Amino acid sequence: MPVPWFLLSLALGRSPGVLPLERLVGPQNTAHCSPVSLGALGDLKEAQGSACGPSRPCSLARVIAATARTALAGLSGAGRGSEEWREGLSCHLWDGDVLCLPGTIEPPPGPVLVPTSLQTELVLRCYHETDCDLCVRVDVHLAVHGHWEKPEDEELFRGASDPEPREPGNASLQSQVVLSFQAYPTARCVLLEVQVPASLVPSGQSVGSVVFDCFEAALGGEVQIWSYTQPRYQKEVNLTQKLPDCRGLEVRDSIQSCWALPWLNLSADGDNLRLVLDVSEGQRFGLSLYWDQVQGPPKPRWQRNMTGPQNFTLNHTELVPCLCIQMWPLEPDSIRTNLCPFREDPRAHRNLWRATRLRLLSPLAWQMDAPCALPAEAALCWRAPGGGPCQPLVPPLPRENVTVNKALEFPLLKGHPNLCVQVSSWEKLQLEECLWADSLGPLRDDMLLVETRGPQDNRSLCALEPSGCTPLSSKASTRAARLGEQLLGDLQSGRCEQLWNDDLGVLWACPMDKYIHKRWALVWLACLLFTAVLLLLFLLKKDHVKEWLRLLKEDVRWGAAARVRRVLLLYSADDASFERIAGVLASALCQLPLRVAVDLWSRRELSALGPLAWFHAQRRQTLQEGGVVVLLFSPGAVALCHEWLQDGASVPGADAPHDAFAASLSCVLPDFLQGRAPGRYVGACFDRLLLPDAVPALFRTVPVFSLPTQLPDFLEALQGPGAPRPERLRERAEHVSRALQPALDCCFPPQGAPGPECRTGPKAGDAT
Repeated sequence: MPVPWFLLSLALGRSPGVLPLERLVGPQNTAHCSPVSLGALGDLKEAQGSACGPSRPCSLARVIAATARTALAGLSGAGRGSEEWREGLSCHLWDGDVLCLPGTIEPPPGPVLVPTSLQTELVLRCYHETDCDLCVRVDVHLAVHGHWEKPEDEELFRGASDPEPREPGNASLQSQVVLSFQAYPTARCVLLEVQVPASLVPSGQSVGSVVFDCFEAALGGEVQIWSYTQPRYQKEVNLTQKLPDCRGLEVRDSIQSCWALPWLNLSADGDNLRLVLDVSEGQRFGLSLYWDQVQGPPKPRWQRNMTGPQNFTLNHTELVPCLCIQMWPLEPDSIRTNLCPFREDPRAHRNLWRATRLRLLSPLAWQMDAPCALPAEAALCWRAPGGGPCQPLVPPLPRENVTVNKALEFPLLKGHPNLCVQVSSWEKLQLEECLWADSLGPLRDDMLLVETRGPQDNRSLCALEPSGCTPLSSKASTRAARLGEQLLGDLQSGRCEQLWNDDLGVLWACPMDKYIHKRWALVWLACLLFTAVLLLLFLLKKDHVKEWLRLLKEDVRWGAAARVRRVLLLYSADDASFERIAGVLASALCQLPLRVAVDLWSRRELSALGPLAWFHAQRRQTLQEGGVVVLLFSPGAVALCHEWLQDGASVPGADAPHDAFAASLSCVLPDFLQGRAPGRYVGACFDRLLLPDAVPALFRTVPVFSLPTQLPDFLEALQGPGAPRPERLRERAEHVSRALQPALDCCFPPQGAPGPECRTGPKAGDAT
């Protein structure tokens, strides 16, 4: 059958795409600024112009001048090493790494520059042509956070000779942006100093970005990047990125650690999975299978050191979503490639639930053991003996999110064997175990009473049943309603066991043993009454009962006789088609039941004894047990009989190693000639192949039946004195006819033409 992982050989799951990477030469880190575009500045100045009003008038000439000056920022200035100055935006990279110090968020003194988002790009840092490392370029987008305080005295920003309003002199917004980079097992922090003239950008608008080249990272790992200001004016901006391994790099020939990396392909091997490791001849590498645990370290399954190339098979029952494969060359500081290709495989998820188990740790604690983490919830239910679904508890106990391989506890006061745990995933029930039944014994026939508490300390009692929670005062026809007053008395007298108690209500388990004894007493009384009625009817209808017993006795006797009746079937193997029909007839007779002997089923014994000796042994045993010999006539059998009667000697083919019919003629003919055949022999032929009149007259001294037309009479003759009644004979005849019909239709089509693989009889000269 097709398996869900049949297509895994295409791409090993979600492998990263092949990436063409830019190359950076040299080990030094750099930073450069990318100011906001001209179109964006125009939008900003338009927004700035719309902010003008009576308290702050603006002039069109001043807006145009500022816009033009900022738009030319990308055309003037040049970077100096790790420092780059552009008109409108400047950045400076501090030498060396800085400490990644935590800090609290402080209110900004006014408008400040803060990071708003991060973008990354993979590049290569190369020291030589074939000696490169993977590097992460970080692009930090900046914007203005906070608002300008409206000055109380506008003379601070306006000169007496300048009637137009001005920004606060040559003031600029400056910020120290920290980039934190964490990738196991290293962590780095760098400091970027960024500055922009305050007069260019209003509050809340983007001013551009700062690009840092670059953070070196390990192949196939995961990196986390944070960006924040120092001091902090808002929460950090973060980004997590999964890095590709050597399979996803177009320039992997430039990374020396990728040169000897093993490659793995997956393909289907029936229901199982084949792992093919394309490793050069003689190269040594390590291979490990492990379960990737979300909580805790990976759990190893097995690990081997191998010499390439290799391939082996994983049983399909071992596949679970968290099964991962790790490969690495057996070299110092080699890169390890990790693949987890079964996370989305439906068969792996089914195997995971089959491998999951619930077990009791203490009277109230339990645990779910599973190879992988599961998104699941657990709740309690009540299972009553006698089958039926487990009833959810009312009021429901709180559902808990399940953490695999960790002890969990429900807020119960006491355990009970009828309390069960249900585990559901995506609202589908996956597991159900009555954990306390193992420690407290089998299920009890207890009634669970639910006491709910309402406002003003109002209390109500109901009994949990398959139809729902039945109030004890109800007039319904349920067991709880009939025993409502007794159960209430048991609860008040302290015979019930308290299982749970909180502000919502209480759960009580009340034993029902004494009510069960009363119920069984009524059952026994009903049985005695029923027996007395039967005896009375027997006395009144004595003659009818005797007749029924007599018929039953006859049926048993006929069945016993039919089981011991033995039949020896002889036929001439004209061709394979007729031999097939004979085999179908013998199989159908065996199901009546009859004990059938046919040479088709005794080829080994025929070869050892010879056909004549085999026939003598079978004939003697059949006749001694009161059985019957069936001669199944065909055109070939009739030809053999005629030739034997004419020549009185053995015919050609009589000594064939498997031709029991030809060998039997030397013994069968004397029985017919001397009048010993009636009662011992029966003849038969198929009405589509041969008419009974075509059988030699000597053999018509015994009944010759045409099949399947005369099947009821044929079966009655086979079963002898123990034949069943006509109705049952007709049923058995229909059964044999249905079994024969497909073979007859194949070999003898209704139109008279032979079937595609059948022959209607021997050709002229076949019997000579």
